[in-house]
Amino acid sequence: MKWSVNYFTDEMGKQPVKEWIDTLEVKLQLKIFRAFELLEDFNINLKAPYVKPLEDKLYELRIKDQKGIYRIIYFAYTGQEFIMLNGFVKKTQKTPKKEIELAKTRMKEVLNNE
Repeated sequence: MKWSVNYFTDEMGKQPVKEWIDTLEVKLQLKIFRAFELLEDFNINLKAPYVKPLEDKLYELRIKDQKGIYRIIYFAYTGQEFIMLNGFVKKTQKTPKKEIELAKTRMKEVLNNE
C-alpha cells in the first residue's frame, strides 16, 4: 500500500507547511511535490540525499535549488501517513533548534488528538 503525505493542521484549521509552500516560486513548489512523490513511493526507505533523520522520530525532507536550501520536518504517522510539520529555508549548517522544537510541538499536538 502506498503511503500518503499530509499537512499538519492546527486547531484553527490552518496548514502552516502548505501555506509556506504556497509562498514559494512555482518551480520550487514542483521540486517539493516531486520530493513528496518520492516519499510516497519509497516511504520509510527513502534516504539521503532526500531524507535525513533528526531526533525523536522526526525526519528532514531536503530540497535544494539555486536560490537556497529548503527543509520540511515531518514524521511517519499511523496508517502509512507522513505528516509535514514545519517548512523553512535553511541558512546554517545545522538544523536550527527552534525549527526542531516547533516540529516537536506540532507532532505532540497530532499525537494528542488521536
